[in-house]
Amino acid sequence: MSAVAKESVVALLWRLWRDPAAWATTADVFVILIAVSLPWSTSLVAIFAAALLVAMCPFLDVRAFLQSLRRPVCVLPIALFALAVVGTLWSDAPWGARLYAIGPTAKLLALPVLFYHFERSARGVQVLTAFLVSCVLLLAMSWLVAFDPRLALKSGAAYGVPVKDYIDQSQEFALCAVALAYPIVTLLRARRILLAALLIALSLSFVVSMMFVIVSRTALVTMPIMLAVFALLHLKWRDIVIILCAATLFGGLAWATSSQLRRTTETVARDYQLYKERNLPTSIGLRLEFWQKSLRFFSEAPIFGHGTGSIRALFEEAAVAQFGAAAEVVGNPHNQTLNVAIQWGLIGIAVLYAMWLVHLLPFRGEGMAAWIGLLVVVQNIFTSLFNSHLFDFHEGWMYVLGVGVAGGMVLKTASREAALEPRNSAKP
Repeated sequence: MSAVAKESVVALLWRLWRDPAAWATTADVFVILIAVSLPWSTSLVAIFAAALLVAMCPFLDVRAFLQSLRRPVCVLPIALFALAVVGTLWSDAPWGARLYAIGPTAKLLALPVLFYHFERSARGVQVLTAFLVSCVLLLAMSWLVAFDPRLALKSGAAYGVPVKDYIDQSQEFALCAVALAYPIVTLLRARRILLAALLIALSLSFVVSMMFVIVSRTALVTMPIMLAVFALLHLKWRDIVIILCAATLFGGLAWATSSQLRRTTETVARDYQLYKERNLPTSIGLRLEFWQKSLRFFSEAPIFGHGTGSIRALFEEAAVAQFGAAAEVVGNPHNQTLNVAIQWGLIGIAVLYAMWLVHLLPFRGEGMAAWIGLLVVVQNIFTSLFNSHLFDFHEGWMYVLGVGVAGGMVLKTASREAALEPRNSAKP
């Protein structure tokens, strides 16, 4: 009996091994695991991303995949990676630094893979839901750590930050809080009040955590922009006025009751004053110093830039005989445009901005997938004014996962509608 059972199990595994649908499901599972692990771990994301590529290989339609790479949404991420590779040829940095600087652009190669896969998969919603659920768990953990720091999963954790850092956590919470606006409005219009109220409570939970536990100044700046984009696209003017009044009231209440919010906001003026008067390396002062020097580096090689991996060496040279904020050396100017401009000049800027533009265009329509994709791109563009978020591991993978999965879903819908048009036009 056991031999028969063993044989049937082996036969089942062999059948699954030869089944393209089983491999497609496996690929879906690995993307879901990427979404679940992204708020918590960097190593797991890398492992599951590699496993995804392996799972897609056995039954990949090579011809269809290569044909999909010709689309601008795929061409431009590949072009930015290729520019980083080619940029090593004219860089004066050590080869170790050049090769290391290619790494932040490599994650962009996952975008064509995700576009292709989720144009065929039906599990895109599960991936987006998995990320939301994982962020909800992180939200709960954040409150626990705020009350008992010993529960943090890393030593020396900041207040209310169980893993990674407060910037990563704030970007996740801001994205989830605003992303829920679309299903909330949809449910309210369908008179499904109870479910809408639950999502409103969840969205406000993310906001309350950012107001009273910990928040990054980047998130404070970009959240109103994301909300404004949603309001202009999906709400009537009367609703916009009502929500604006409610947001103003909530913001005033939060300001009056949250010492954390007031302290975070007030440090902006204080940091700037300390930098201007005493040349101290404050957060705001360092950014201004990095941006001023970066513009000078860019002006020295405006067309092709200084080459891949050249940023740190340029800052080291500029810091000679300096003191205070001017003596700080970094490999990241904390601005995505300047990061690209220093290394690859106007050519790099053109590729970067073209990529953002072509990734915005597919998300102009209605639907949850279109809203998520649009929100992810808008968040990345505006947070990249203060950080090099496209090249950062965490925020960069948020962009790749959100745009890749939502983009594939939107492309799938567009392909289905294009296939139905000839049939509809043929009807009398």
